[in-house]
Amino acid sequence: MRVVIAEDDALLREGLVLLMATKGVEVVAAVDNATDFLAVIGHDRPDVVVMDVRLPPSFGDEGLRAAVEARRLHPGLPVLVLSAYVEHSYAAELLADGSGGVGYLLKERVGRVERFLDALRRVAGGGTAMDPEVISQLLVRRNADSLVDTLTAREREVLALMAEGLSNTTIGDRLGVGDAAVHKHIRNIFTKLRLPHDDSSGHRRVLAVLAYLNG
Repeated sequence: MRVVIAEDDALLREGLVLLMATKGVEVVAAVDNATDFLAVIGHDRPDVVVMDVRLPPSFGDEGLRAAVEARRLHPGLPVLVLSAYVEHSYAAELLADGSGGVGYLLKERVGRVERFLDALRRVAGGGTAMDPEVISQLLVRRNADSLVDTLTAREREVLALMAEGLSNTTIGDRLGVGDAAVHKHIRNIFTKLRLPHDDSSGHRRVLAVLAYLNG
């Protein structure tokens, strides 16, 4: 797996490079600003990028804007946002193309290295990896007439856990129900969100998550 990192904190940036090296992940570039990030992506597209939200010069939302631009120029480019903040507008835009390969983790809530690496792999594979707090904040702004509003409270719970990237077994463990119940809820979710029933690739699951987050 080939990774580009955009992070202005030198200690964190170099720490990520060393961490990934020990896990057999190739970091092709580690930059501290959006301009250099876009230049690197244009020269050599990686399998996934790890992107901070606030980058020089203004430390506003340059990172997310650069990620949105990178996916516009390179459709489907997997992006894992790793930040201390939830930036609503560009986070929604990052999700809006519906192609998957998107994650958003909060730095202070990544408690285990393996959790981070698992999220990185899921995003690189076209899936999603969303922190529950990010989900909560994004949903505050969700469109009230979304198809998601046809879901029951339990179905929303299941879909929220899907957005975190959890497997059916783990979802069942979290909710205290069996695999059959989880499968039933997911089948109902797909039906209510008008997603195809003949998809075996997992793309339908990603579409459901993106519909949930976009509203």
